[in-house]
Amino acid sequence: MTQKDKLSAQRIYLILGGLFITSLVVSNLIFQKFFYWHPFDIEIFGSKLFEISVGILPYPITFLITDLISEIYGKKRANDVVVVGIFASLFSLLIIYVAMQVPATSWSYVGNFLFGRVFGNSAIAVFASMLTYLFAQFVDIQIYHFWKRLTKGKHLWLRNNFSTWFSQFVDTFTIVFLLCSFGIIDWANFKGLLVSGFLFKVFVAVLDTPLLYLGVFLFRKRFNLKVNQEIDLL
Repeated sequence: MTQKDKLSAQRIYLILGGLFITSLVVSNLIFQKFFYWHPFDIEIFGSKLFEISVGILPYPITFLITDLISEIYGKKRANDVVVVGIFASLFSLLIIYVAMQVPATSWSYVGNFLFGRVFGNSAIAVFASMLTYLFAQFVDIQIYHFWKRLTKGKHLWLRNNFSTWFSQFVDTFTIVFLLCSFGIIDWANFKGLLVSGFLFKVFVAVLDTPLLYLGVFLFRKRFNLKVNQEIDLL
């Protein structure tokens, strides 16, 4: 690979990392709004499919990006992005804490009460999300590379879906459990939110498989990579 190609690969890696961190931080900030999408008239444990937090919308993007980075840049680079995401979440938590401490002016469009109501639980959300995210992402990367080694770089759909499904169940169970434990969500909604959240993520994982194939195809074509070959940025 030429030096020019390495610089191009580094820029793309930074862009993917930026999208990953943005998706993660935003999901932590908007989680308190819940939305509904009822494609089927089905109730599970008293909750219709699907009634879930809007925070779930950008979150699957993080798994798509780590799978793409794992496939093209390798396991270490994927883990590096995960670690940076943790620091980004902590930093966003610090900014929110400082913003809540300073008093609002009398003419401020958003007052202290409204700001606290919207972002007051963000500290708990970020803490809960970080625990689940850290565990789920590392699980996802480990399983992804296990299947990659086992299949010798073939059957991309297999490792993409198997790694994401398992890690997303771990993520969904842990985050809903913690939010119920902190009193943000009533325990009566635990089972319904767990099943709805997991099935929604499985649905999204299936939909993003063609996107992963497209991304891998474009990378291999642009950098002339063989199957199972990774880019070494050093």
